[in-house]
Amino acid sequence: MSAEAAGTATAHAAASVTATEDRVRRLLVESLHLEGLDPASIPLEQPLFGEGLGLDSVDALELVVALEREFAITVPSEEVGREAFANLRALAAFVDQRLEANRR
Repeated sequence: MSAEAAGTATAHAAASVTATEDRVRRLLVESLHLEGLDPASIPLEQPLFGEGLGLDSVDALELVVALEREFAITVPSEEVGREAFANLRALAAFVDQRLEANRR
């Protein structure tokens, strides 16, 4: 792939990131004090726990508090560590679902 094509592919991938995904990325880095990690560099499909970003249960609790504050949503304890927290894309979709439920 040429450098120009790679740049276009990168720009297209960045354009496909939703506003919620972008906010969740930034919130993750800021709330967990992941200094030196560029939010945009976190792959949306990378697992948040274990082999992925390596987050643990304490990080999960801190992230829940940050999400609840940032988005004015409630994260039921049974959702923590489940599919909703599998990766950034799933977490952003969960946030969007909670926001939509709050609008009703």
